[in-house]
Amino acid sequence: MITSGALLAAFALQFVFAAVGAFTQPAEDGSYLLHSFTGMAVIPALCLLTTLFAALARAPGRVIGLTLLPLGLVLLQVLLAALANAFTDPSGASTPLGLTIGGLHAVNGIVAVHVVAGVLREALKPSPQSSMAGAGA
Repeated sequence: MITSGALLAAFALQFVFAAVGAFTQPAEDGSYLLHSFTGMAVIPALCLLTTLFAALARAPGRVIGLTLLPLGLVLLQVLLAALANAFTDPSGASTPLGLTIGGLHAVNGIVAVHVVAGVLREALKPSPQSSMAGAGA
């Protein structure tokens, strides 16, 4: 439960860090450093820990699979960001295709937050063992 809550907080901070990068003036290569580090190091580590703890807790297979989904969405995020940056004109300016792919990067982030919220909801559900123990008392 703690790691899934930390994962949700990290995803929420991603939006803050993206805004910091977008509004930093003058824009530099390091403007998105917090966003990049959190997305490429912190969130994947928390995804793996969440999956590990779900497996150790003997969560149902569906729940363990759900804990892996955010990691897949993070990999998609990296691909979308790379593609958005690759589709520029010869002068390096954004193109409509690059901007559209960049928009999909944002939408995928929103989807990831909803998936992680679902993981947290599953973590907060009482386990069947604890329900059965309470019924026998």
